[in-house]
Amino acid sequence: MTAAGGVRCRVAEGRSDLDTCFAVRKEVFVAEQGVPEDLEYDEYDVGAVHVLAVRGADGAPLGTGRLLTGAAAAVKNGGDATVGALGRLAVLRSARGLGVGAELVRAIEDAARGRGLGAVDLHAQTHALGFYERLGYVAYGPEFPDAGIPHRAMRKALR
Repeated sequence: MTAAGGVRCRVAEGRSDLDTCFAVRKEVFVAEQGVPEDLEYDEYDVGAVHVLAVRGADGAPLGTGRLLTGAAAAVKNGGDATVGALGRLAVLRSARGLGVGAELVRAIEDAARGRGLGAVDLHAQTHALGFYERLGYVAYGPEFPDAGIPHRAMRKALR
Protein backbone atom coordinates (compact mmCIF):
# COMPACT_ATOMS: atom_id res chain seq x y z
CA MET A 1 0.00 0.00 0.00
CA THR A 2 1.39 3.40 -0.95
CA ALA A 3 0.04 6.50 0.78
CA ALA A 4 0.20 10.19 0.08
CA GLY A 5 3.67 11.56 0.63
CA GLY A 6 5.35 8.37 -0.52
CA VAL A 7 4.69 6.29 2.60
CA ARG A 8 4.46 2.60 1.78
CA CYS A 9 3.02 0.02 4.20
CA ARG A 10 3.63 -3.68 3.73
CA VAL A 11 3.60 -6.91 5.67
CA ALA A 12 7.09 -7.50 7.05
CA GLU A 13 8.94 -10.32 5.33
CA GLY A 14 12.07 -11.99 6.59
CA ARG A 15 14.40 -11.39 9.50
CA SER A 16 15.63 -7.98 8.30
CA ASP A 17 12.10 -6.53 8.18
CA LEU A 18 11.27 -8.02 11.58
CA ASP A 19 14.46 -6.56 13.08
CA THR A 20 13.47 -3.17 11.64
CA CYS A 21 10.00 -3.44 13.22
CA PHE A 22 11.56 -4.29 16.58
CA ALA A 23 14.03 -1.39 16.30
CA VAL A 24 11.15 1.06 15.69
CA ARG A 25 9.28 -0.33 18.69
CA LYS A 26 12.40 -0.07 20.85
CA GLU A 27 12.87 3.58 19.88
CA VAL A 28 9.24 4.53 20.52
CA PHE A 29 8.17 2.38 23.44
CA VAL A 30 11.39 1.63 25.32
CA ALA A 31 13.50 4.76 24.69
CA GLU A 32 10.74 7.41 24.49
CA GLN A 33 7.99 6.04 26.71
CA GLY A 34 10.06 4.10 29.21
CA VAL A 35 8.37 0.73 28.71
CA PRO A 36 10.65 -1.99 30.11
CA GLU A 37 12.20 -3.93 27.24
CA ASP A 38 11.15 -7.26 28.74
CA LEU A 39 7.51 -6.13 28.53
CA GLU A 40 7.75 -4.73 25.00
CA TYR A 41 8.60 -8.00 23.28
CA ASP A 42 6.40 -10.99 24.06
CA GLU A 43 5.55 -14.52 23.03
CA TYR A 44 2.94 -13.18 20.57
CA ASP A 45 5.57 -11.57 18.33
CA VAL A 46 6.49 -14.94 16.81
CA GLY A 47 3.06 -15.63 15.30
CA ALA A 48 2.01 -12.03 14.65
CA VAL A 49 1.58 -10.35 11.29
CA HIS A 50 3.97 -7.39 11.46
CA VAL A 51 3.39 -4.39 9.20
CA LEU A 52 6.16 -1.97 8.32
CA ALA A 53 5.79 1.60 7.04
CA VAL A 54 8.69 2.91 4.97
CA ARG A 55 9.42 6.09 3.09
CA GLY A 56 8.88 5.45 -0.61
CA ALA A 57 11.93 7.38 -1.80
CA ASP A 58 14.60 5.51 0.10
CA GLY A 59 12.85 2.77 2.09
CA ALA A 60 13.73 4.33 5.45
CA PRO A 61 11.57 2.91 8.26
CA LEU A 62 8.83 5.19 9.61
CA GLY A 63 6.63 2.98 11.76
CA THR A 64 5.28 -0.45 12.54
CA GLY A 65 2.36 -2.32 14.06
CA ARG A 66 1.24 -5.90 14.47
CA LEU A 67 -1.89 -8.01 14.08
CA LEU A 68 -2.62 -10.99 16.28
CA THR A 69 -5.06 -13.61 15.04
CA GLY A 70 -6.66 -16.78 16.35
CA ALA A 71 -5.96 -17.85 19.92
CA ALA A 72 -3.41 -15.05 20.47
CA ALA A 73 -5.99 -12.42 19.50
CA ALA A 74 -8.63 -14.10 21.67
CA VAL A 75 -6.36 -13.74 24.71
CA LYS A 76 -6.12 -10.00 24.03
CA ASN A 77 -9.78 -9.33 23.17
CA GLY A 78 -11.68 -11.39 25.68
CA GLY A 79 -12.02 -14.72 23.93
CA ASP A 80 -13.23 -14.10 20.36
CA ALA A 81 -10.92 -15.69 17.77
CA THR A 82 -12.91 -14.04 14.94
CA VAL A 83 -11.64 -10.62 16.07
CA GLY A 84 -8.06 -9.58 15.35
CA ALA A 85 -5.93 -7.68 17.84
CA LEU A 86 -4.03 -4.63 16.57
CA GLY A 87 -1.09 -3.72 18.74
CA ARG A 88 2.39 -2.27 19.10
CA LEU A 89 1.56 0.60 16.73
CA ALA A 90 4.64 2.83 16.74
CA VAL A 91 5.64 5.76 14.54
CA LEU A 92 9.10 7.30 14.78
CA ARG A 93 9.11 10.86 16.12
CA SER A 94 10.41 12.25 12.80
CA ALA A 95 7.43 10.75 10.93
CA ARG A 96 4.62 11.84 13.26
CA GLY A 97 1.94 14.07 11.82
CA LEU A 98 2.46 12.71 8.30
CA GLY A 99 -0.40 10.19 8.33
CA VAL A 100 1.88 7.19 8.88
CA GLY A 101 -0.11 5.89 11.86
CA ALA A 102 -3.40 5.98 9.95
CA GLU A 103 -1.80 4.17 7.00
CA LEU A 104 -0.44 1.50 9.32
CA VAL A 105 -3.87 1.00 10.90
CA ARG A 106 -5.46 0.66 7.44
CA ALA A 107 -2.81 -1.84 6.37
CA ILE A 108 -3.36 -3.90 9.52
CA GLU A 109 -7.13 -3.80 8.93
CA ASP A 110 -6.54 -4.99 5.35
CA ALA A 111 -4.44 -7.87 6.70
CA ALA A 112 -7.27 -8.74 9.12
CA ARG A 113 -9.85 -8.69 6.31
CA GLY A 114 -7.59 -10.89 4.22
CA ARG A 115 -7.62 -13.42 7.05
CA GLY A 116 -11.42 -13.39 7.23
CA LEU A 117 -11.70 -11.45 10.49
CA GLY A 118 -14.86 -9.44 11.13
CA ALA A 119 -13.45 -6.86 13.54
CA VAL A 120 -10.25 -5.53 15.08
CA ASP A 121 -9.71 -4.82 18.77
CA LEU A 122 -6.93 -2.76 20.27
CA HIS A 123 -5.75 -1.35 23.57
CA ALA A 124 -5.16 2.38 23.02
CA GLN A 125 -3.10 4.65 25.20
CA THR A 126 -5.69 7.13 26.44
CA HIS A 127 -3.94 10.09 24.81
CA ALA A 128 -4.46 8.32 21.43
CA LEU A 129 -8.21 7.69 21.78
CA GLY A 130 -9.11 10.53 19.40
CA PHE A 131 -6.74 9.19 16.74
CA TYR A 132 -8.43 5.79 16.78
CA GLU A 133 -11.92 7.28 17.02
CA ARG A 134 -11.26 9.21 13.78
CA LEU A 135 -10.45 5.85 12.17
CA GLY A 136 -13.76 4.34 13.29
CA TYR A 137 -12.82 2.64 16.56
CA VAL A 138 -15.17 2.78 19.56
CA ALA A 139 -13.91 2.62 23.13
CA TYR A 140 -15.47 0.19 25.60
CA GLY A 141 -14.84 -0.85 29.17
CA PRO A 142 -12.95 0.98 31.90
CA GLU A 143 -9.50 2.53 31.70
CA PHE A 144 -6.69 0.16 32.72
CA PRO A 145 -2.91 0.38 33.10
CA ASP A 146 -0.56 -1.41 30.70
CA ALA A 147 3.18 -1.03 31.35
CA GLY A 148 2.23 1.82 33.69
CA ILE A 149 0.42 3.75 30.91
CA PRO A 150 -3.39 4.29 30.98
CA HIS A 151 -5.25 2.45 28.19
CA ARG A 152 -8.79 1.78 26.94
CA ALA A 153 -10.04 -1.14 24.86
CA MET A 154 -11.44 -0.19 21.44
CA ARG A 155 -13.05 -2.10 18.58
CA LYS A 156 -13.92 -1.55 14.94
CA ALA A 157 -16.12 -3.79 12.80
CA LEU A 158 -14.59 -4.44 9.38
CA ARG A 159 -16.71 -4.17 6.27
